[in-house]
Amino acid sequence: MKVSQPIVATTVAALLAACSPPGEPGELPPAVDAVFAEYAGGDGPGCSVGVIRDGRLIGSGGYGMANLDHGIPNRPSTVFRMASVSKQVTAGAIALLALRGDLDLDAPVRRYLPDFPDYPDPPTVRHLVHHTSGVRDYVGLMRLAGYRDEDFYTNPEVLAAINRQRGLNFRPGAEYLYSNAGYFLLGQIVAGVTGQSLREFAESHFFAPLGMTDTHFHDDHNEIVARRAIGYSPTDDGFRINVTTLDMVGDGGLFTSVEDWVAWDRNLETGGPDWVALMHRRGVLNSGDTIPYAFGISHGEHRGLATVGHGGAWVGYRTAMTRYPETGYSFVALCNRSRINPTGLIAATAEVYLEDRMAPAEDAGEAGEETSAATPPDETEAAAPSEEITGRDRYAGSFYSPELDATYHIRASGAEGLTLRAGRWDPVTMLQADDGVLRGQGLTFRFADFAAGRFRSFMLDAGRVRNLRFTRLE
Repeated sequence: MKVSQPIVATTVAALLAACSPPGEPGELPPAVDAVFAEYAGGDGPGCSVGVIRDGRLIGSGGYGMANLDHGIPNRPSTVFRMASVSKQVTAGAIALLALRGDLDLDAPVRRYLPDFPDYPDPPTVRHLVHHTSGVRDYVGLMRLAGYRDEDFYTNPEVLAAINRQRGLNFRPGAEYLYSNAGYFLLGQIVAGVTGQSLREFAESHFFAPLGMTDTHFHDDHNEIVARRAIGYSPTDDGFRINVTTLDMVGDGGLFTSVEDWVAWDRNLETGGPDWVALMHRRGVLNSGDTIPYAFGISHGEHRGLATVGHGGAWVGYRTAMTRYPETGYSFVALCNRSRINPTGLIAATAEVYLEDRMAPAEDAGEAGEETSAATPPDETEAAAPSEEITGRDRYAGSFYSPELDATYHIRASGAEGLTLRAGRWDPVTMLQADDGVLRGQGLTFRFADFAAGRFRSFMLDAGRVRNLRFTRLE
């Protein structure tokens, strides 16, 4: 059903009204400096931090270095890769299209992406939004296909990998399991519905009206970005650059600064009542249970105060934003160091400003702790494997997965061991967790179809990718 023209006009007016200048922010108090003290030196990367109250930036600062090559410090105007915090902008585009009547949230994904697999129980657009689709995570799929984290692959290759799948992690709507593939596909849906790339649509409908001049979806890794923070990872003797050459957007890829982010934060309150309400609407499972995850925003709580937020982690960037709707306060930390917890840091920052409104720390858990389902762990719990593999000849051989278009070679190694080789990976040592079950580097292999003294197939589980079937080639 089409949204009437007056409602659309009101929404646009609200977006434009949200562009009013935020005013000059103040310095962060010493108590916040203490929270970030570990990252404040001039010899390592750190964070840019913003404190927002009632849509205005009231405090901001930078800690550590944005660029170690040239000695450039982090500032509130420094531009960072947002990683998975990007998802709320992608979800915002989907919500806007749904309210305009250009897209049906409950339509099968195949309506908008005809090459998507024809599953018997098809995932819908809404399932993608809430991570309840069962679609296997594309980052996991590409790794399992033999790519290393530093390898390059393209958008068409990612789409081909997703479209090769013949199974889902679970029945759509049955579970919540975070999937970057879902949000990558949402970006593709935006492009298919509007004729604009996600970058173009977000620029014309969000960033330009909101005055976010330093914000964009970074869909060309060779593009120059002014005031960009370089991502780093710690080493034994310092830091190494840790950035990506991948051009996927939707699940990530947003570039912005603390100063620009204020406008988006304000928009989550003033961007039109229907849009704001939809953005905060939580997903519902087939069981009727409501999950914390809404439209790229996860509901949680911190010492008795309700929160909505999201975290992000990709290559050398770690980011987080948390809003405290009952108080009018929001906090954002954009960091360019891989071993850092921005969600915990801004939770501790929030306690500086909101301590008098919070439940006592001893009643609500440890100080700085915030509950959220925005970024669940990527590894499944597993029993400790044994060093000894009994009957290893049963496992050895080459196995092929048409869904990955990849062959795994399992070979004898040493006196009793097995080694897995796949694609460009370094060899993976495999250990036996149970009879017919091997594990190695977060992968679980469940062997089956025993005949003529050998297993003929196995199912592979790897966190956000489940039940990939391999069959023996020899």
